Amino acid sequence: MDRSRYPTDPRTTALVRAARASARSRSSAGSLSRRSLLGAGALGLGAGALGACAPPDPPEGGGAAEVDLPEDRSDTEKTVRWANWTAYLDMDDAGKRYPSLEAFEKESGLTVSYTEDIEDNDSYFNKIAPQLRAGQDIKRDIFTFTDWMANRIIREGLCQPLDLLRMPNATHLLEPLKDVSFDPGRTHSLTWQSGFAGIGYHKKKVGRELKSLDDLWADDLKGRISVLSEFRDTLGLIMLDQGVDPSGDFTATQFEAAIAEVDRRLSDGYIRRIKGNSYLNDLKSGNAVAGIVWSGDLFILRAETEDDDWEFVIPESGGMLWSDNLMVPITSHHKRNAQELMNHYYDPKVAAEVAAWVNYICPVEGARAEMEKIDPELAESPFIFPGEDYIADHNIKGFRALSATEDADYSAAWAKAVGN
Repeated sequence: MDRSRYPTDPRTTALVRAARASARSRSSAGSLSRRSLLGAGALGLGAGALGACAPPDPPEGGGAAEVDLPEDRSDTEKTVRWANWTAYLDMDDAGKRYPSLEAFEKESGLTVSYTEDIEDNDSYFNKIAPQLRAGQDIKRDIFTFTDWMANRIIREGLCQPLDLLRMPNATHLLEPLKDVSFDPGRTHSLTWQSGFAGIGYHKKKVGRELKSLDDLWADDLKGRISVLSEFRDTLGLIMLDQGVDPSGDFTATQFEAAIAEVDRRLSDGYIRRIKGNSYLNDLKSGNAVAGIVWSGDLFILRAETEDDDWEFVIPESGGMLWSDNLMVPITSHHKRNAQELMNHYYDPKVAAEVAAWVNYICPVEGARAEMEKIDPELAESPFIFPGEDYIADHNIKGFRALSATEDADYSAAWAKAVGN
């Protein structure tokens, strides 16, 4: 194998070094998931870069429903309860403490109950939705959901509007993120972190570079390909390959054409499995050697296995961008405390501390300058802070917000395709 075909970018090496440091902490904590794995290969985008991914207008029938707000007991109950994804916050070397969270508790006098409740958008939402709709306390004051689920929660009135005046650091939100299609004006959510979906593969086992989805659907890879169960990532990439912009006003027919491609690749035996977090197990075992993946998984594989043959690429036709968002459940009695915690994480210094550990796309203006003080190499890496040209040149898109009807119809069509 001629490894000279795959030169090592020293800035990528810095990213892998950070991933290995994070992996040691996670190993101590005994937890791995999509969020723990995705971090190392993601990007911290500047305002100009995200401008290339500016969202479309809100879908018809979108926007937040009117809700009755519960009594806020923040003055007397000095607590805030936060539900997040696994390994999605800075930890100490032992993997047992959250330094930025402890600093907040000391400064604010609040006690934070931080739980890694969320393994999957659908499963966690389906667990708590009946209680939210019934007005019953889910014992959480912040939850963290991906854009498309945040869209559903806001549309159904299951979260509270934010008092932005109480969060002065919210002004540090990158300008293009201040007016997203599912939450115009950011009245109900704030971005936590973001990442990519693209092609991942093992260079030695595959024996060549993979640059497109056509390269992925090769006969010698038949039965050794895994794709993601999040349809906005998998179908988004396929739509781009078919010449359709998933961030634009695509039609049901165009969406169905992408599903048909998955159906065909499943029936022809190219796709081994459609999986969520656990798809990485197939890559580790060698049952799969390539697939549609989340970016940081491949950097974490390099870090954990010390195998630099794992590669992540944005397909020639383009890549997908997603974001996760902080919101206050409609049943929370501690909104002001929750907003104080959100404000803490929008301090550029704190945001940089988190980004240095998780290596995700950081939504906070000024964090890059603070990152230079923590790790100058990471601050300069195009995998952490790419410019507008990187996003435009790689045709990176976000999946547009769906109307309620589209959401239901498209989710049902995808569930049928994957056999759920």
